[in-house]
Amino acid sequence: MKLSYEGIGQWAATFACDDLAEGELVKVSANGTVAACAAGDDFCGMVLSVGRGGDACAVALGGMVTAGYTVPAEGAAPALGWSGLSADGEGGVQADADGSTYLVVDVDTTAKTVTFVL
Repeated sequence: MKLSYEGIGQWAATFACDDLAEGELVKVSANGTVAACAAGDDFCGMVLSVGRGGDACAVALGGMVTAGYTVPAEGAAPALGWSGLSADGEGGVQADADGSTYLVVDVDTTAKTVTFVL
């Protein structure tokens, strides 16, 4: 049986934004505004949807999300359990021992996705 963690415990807020896409991890960049993360940045949430004009977006700030991940040079995929993560600079995450700690519940090495609790 395939499990789905989509939306479990999610809560979101609307922020001003510019040039973001659904599924992208973001950081607070100014009052009431989010922006894309650079590699190694801490992130506050994941864009759930972008307004028609592209100047506002709903951001999941809590709950379970699934994001793409990259493996940095001489690095590894995110690990199950309590793991350090940071932004990978491409909209997803990377394993980062110095990053904030999140509960990782699923790592799909074929699809290069990780499911974790914000």
